[in-house]
Amino acid sequence: MKKLIPYPLIDTVEPTQIPIHLNSLENYTIRDFETVCQFLRLYNGNQATFLNYRKEIERLLHWSWLVTKKSILELRREDVENYIKFCQKPLKSWIGLKTVARFITKDNKKLPNPEWRPFVTTISKSEITKGKKPNKDDYSLSQKSIKTTFVILGSFYTHLINENILEINPVLQIRQKSKFFRKQQTTSTIPCLSESQWKCLINTTYKMAELNPDRYQRTLFIITAMYLMYLRISELIASDRWIPVMGHFHKDGNNNWWFTTVGKGNKERQITVSDSMIDALKKWRKHLGLSLLPSPNETYPLIPKSKGQGAVSSIRMIRQLIQECFDETTKELFQNGEKEDASIMSEATVHWLRHTGISDDINKRGRPIIHVRDDAGHASIATTDKYNNSTLKERHFSGKKKKIYD
Repeated sequence: MKKLIPYPLIDTVEPTQIPIHLNSLENYTIRDFETVCQFLRLYNGNQATFLNYRKEIERLLHWSWLVTKKSILELRREDVENYIKFCQKPLKSWIGLKTVARFITKDNKKLPNPEWRPFVTTISKSEITKGKKPNKDDYSLSQKSIKTTFVILGSFYTHLINENILEINPVLQIRQKSKFFRKQQTTSTIPCLSESQWKCLINTTYKMAELNPDRYQRTLFIITAMYLMYLRISELIASDRWIPVMGHFHKDGNNNWWFTTVGKGNKERQITVSDSMIDALKKWRKHLGLSLLPSPNETYPLIPKSKGQGAVSSIRMIRQLIQECFDETTKELFQNGEKEDASIMSEATVHWLRHTGISDDINKRGRPIIHVRDDAGHASIATTDKYNNSTLKERHFSGKKKKIYD
């Protein structure tokens, strides 16, 4: 097959100029492009959702135009099945070795980044530490990613039907989806930090904040908030739909503190604020030179930039700040002889903080699941119940001492 190099097409929800390499295609590609942008505008208020949908739909555009040479409006069931198979094993020329910016600025013009690819092969953090480099031959598509592709493409074609652009959803016509992903008999465990890992992390971060408060007091507050209030990174940074400020901490008529945030689906919710969270807030505000508690309607950013004015708006920056503390904790665990804990800690991601907070409240503190559900912003109690590992503990206990013979 001829080597085909796809280039990024979509930056924001507003259409960008179609790259020159696509100009030779028929005019229907213009309609495809405008149809996709119209669909993505529906998610303009939710950055995380927009980014996920853009990635999936843009991949489909590239495959449809460059591989099948069809309009996405002409795709049928067998085409979508072939597309999923392609995603499982894409052309090497479509695979990148690292995540890069989609567009670059040159001579005050925003141009497609020639190093960008629709697929990226990744390796674990521990492998990176050991000096291993990513290899295109190691690319694989996870079960979760395949399911996400089905969901997003199904949503896209349902939108086209609702807009009277198409009459048939080719994704929904695929009856035997089991050939693409496995069914799980039991729910997989939620990745969380163990008690020793969490204690080491928070103690290490406290020490780092004491030694270098200007650099790490902010990180200490972020880690505490993600654990105690189950916050996602997207709920801590400024975006077009929400800017977290100090005034989002507020007290009701019963002297109970709450925190207002906007989460997935652009849904606003009130989160219970514990006494420990108030202590962390006071410490953070004292470092910033503010009064110990926020006043009503206070607009000072919850997570201000270290340089310049305004609130932090970069998810990547928050990840980097927390990763420094993760790395130091991993070193501390190794030095303490806790090699297994250190190995797991080296693979932990920032989202584990939210998972750990939810899991600890359910399994260690016995907090009612319905209360945890509301604070976590889960749409269903079934999602929250996945964190309840009491059944798994009992199951393991009942089988732990099985013997070859009695």
